[in-house]
Amino acid sequence: MIVFIAQWFVNALGVLAAGYFVPGVSVTSFYIALIVAAFLGVLNLLVRPILVVLTLPITLLTLGLFTFVINALLFWFLASFIQGFAVAGFFAAFVGALVVSAISFIGRHFIEMID
Repeated sequence: MIVFIAQWFVNALGVLAAGYFVPGVSVTSFYIALIVAAFLGVLNLLVRPILVVLTLPITLLTLGLFTFVINALLFWFLASFIQGFAVAGFFAAFVGALVVSAISFIGRHFIEMID
């Protein structure tokens, strides 16, 4: 349970970092970042696998790089219904999703080292 909460906070920090470093992404507070991280986790758990299967031909054609586009679209989609979280366009969503993914990857590595 503690690992789950730690990963959630790391993802929220990734969302905050994206809001700070990526022009076009804005996050108003840490509370909003926690909400975005929770919804992003749910979307990645439930919707992303379906999208990956539906776009399998283009994903194979691009050697898996289309999954970055799927991540960006999910990131951009969240901004449409969470107040306090805004993404200006696809490029901002793409870079923001990359920042969140990189910070999540690094954070997961450190959490596994501690656990």
